[in-house]
Amino acid sequence: MQANATQRNSQNRIQRARHADSFAKAIGGRKQPIRGLWIRNGRFYARLSVEADNGMKKTRWVTLVTPEGNPVETVPQAVAELARLRTQRTDDALPVLGQTPTFADYADNYLAQVKAGKEKKASTISKEETVLAMWKKHLGGLRLDKIRPAHVASFMNKRLAAGMNKRTANLDIIILRNVLKQARDVDEIIHDLPVPPGLNRKLKTVAPKRELFTPEELEQLCAAAMAKDADGVAVTKNGLQFCDYVRLMAYSGARRNEALALHWADVDFQGEKLTIERQAGGEDGKEETTKNKEERTVDFNGALKKHLLEMKARRAPDSPWLFPSPQRGDKDIHAMSFRESLELARAHAKLRQVGFHDLRHHFISYCVMSGIDSMTIAKWVGHKDGGILIGKVYGHLAENHTKAQAARVNF
Repeated sequence: MQANATQRNSQNRIQRARHADSFAKAIGGRKQPIRGLWIRNGRFYARLSVEADNGMKKTRWVTLVTPEGNPVETVPQAVAELARLRTQRTDDALPVLGQTPTFADYADNYLAQVKAGKEKKASTISKEETVLAMWKKHLGGLRLDKIRPAHVASFMNKRLAAGMNKRTANLDIIILRNVLKQARDVDEIIHDLPVPPGLNRKLKTVAPKRELFTPEELEQLCAAAMAKDADGVAVTKNGLQFCDYVRLMAYSGARRNEALALHWADVDFQGEKLTIERQAGGEDGKEETTKNKEERTVDFNGALKKHLLEMKARRAPDSPWLFPSPQRGDKDIHAMSFRESLELARAHAKLRQVGFHDLRHHFISYCVMSGIDSMTIAKWVGHKDGGILIGKVYGHLAENHTKAQAARVNF
């Protein structure tokens, strides 16, 4: 008898051990089971009937958490969250059930899809890859449905505190939203974008006022690029080509990569216009479309026509590029960059910190000061807003010009 009792007790202990991790009904204040509410290992779970993709009903276990994402700790909290889940199921807004991928894995898959498609330019993809590497470092281990606005805000606050400007912050948020929108709208594995309300709108930025790059400074820059240092060594290795490059941008408003990708076939001397339809890509010299994916023409002005005729007179006979690479060898490619020459010439001339975009600004500003209407300037430089940006950002006029205009006012 005693042996049988011992055996039964042992079996009971094994049975209890087997069911230690099983679900048990949650009991309410009246000592009655609460329908649909269960407990396992100290955690509360909802047992919901949901509709599968094939239209059939299936049962799912959902861990109950507070709106802040913390585990539910009391029966009243669990009852409240269960009611909320049932309402969401009725409204077809039930949270994703089951494990979602981590942000790092999903971001990698997103980039792979983007690279396989043809919707985005290589430079855009490269930028997204760089920014997403930072987001992965911050959010990488979190599953998509566990990302909260506080996680996003903490990263952006850290970046802004480190001195990142608001324009870059806006770009970082846009790229994060690209990934999360695909998870929400395409793959339907999250319901909401976990982006704080303040970051859902663009951070207000104030465009820095650019000091006008003058014709005198352009001449100083070119003179320095062609000069020799105190030891008799040339300041730059490609002085003449560098001068041709910066003058062309100053006289046409072309962006730096657009100028690099110009062919002589793009120059129409008879029609007196320059066609800009592509820009240089990465270090491999691969070409892309222009920034807004549309070609444009720049009508010759006196300086641009004179400059292109001078360049044509000493054009390299074995290359179709306006700026062929000195290291092109058997494969004819355009120059990759003139940044080093810019830095050397700028330092030799003791000029302020001017960059290639200042040459584009130079062109636009002098067009404005010459009385050209904003819509025409916008057409030349590839703005699709009909000249609005010209008026807001590029309307900085030289002091002597404003004084001359003031003298024309007649009362």
